[in-house]
Amino acid sequence: MTPPLVMVIAMGAMYAAGIYLMLDRSLTRVLLGFLLMGNATNLLLLLTGGLPGRPPLTDGEDLSAEGMLDPLPQALILTAIVISFSLTAFLLAMVYRSWRFVRDESLQDDLEDMRVALEATGGSGDEAGTSGEYEDTEFGDEALTPLDDDAPDLDDDGTPDERAALREAHEAASGHDTEEETR
Repeated sequence: MTPPLVMVIAMGAMYAAGIYLMLDRSLTRVLLGFLLMGNATNLLLLLTGGLPGRPPLTDGEDLSAEGMLDPLPQALILTAIVISFSLTAFLLAMVYRSWRFVRDESLQDDLEDMRVALEATGGSGDEAGTSGEYEDTEFGDEALTPLDDDAPDLDDDGTPDERAALREAHEAASGHDTEEETR
């Protein structure tokens, strides 16, 4: 069961052209690339359905499993046609709306969005809980339940006992207890 070579080459060319067009900023080219990819996928499903020229399910003579074709690829092609039609309508509406409002259907970098994104990166650690307030991690001797007290210290910040002594000295110098504040 070898698929026709011309159809395989056409499918590959449609996939390549579709990917190339979808990587452009023009919404019309993205739409055309999407259509090419959808048709290439339909062709792929058609090629998996069996040899061309045979009846859809059976020829009526050989009713065994070898004489029948799989109807699943045909059902998948029908489903893919419906899905690609609806997504094409959606993309056409996007292209029309873009042309109607901006008189341009290509996507450009928005300077205001870039400015907001650059400003937001300064405080993004606070929202994510990674603001650098805590320098230790959950790995190694900073774990809440270390494996044993004889584990080698692989960090530059000292052993857990040395860090506890530094913390107590800092609390005594500042005049308040941080354990009371955390409770």
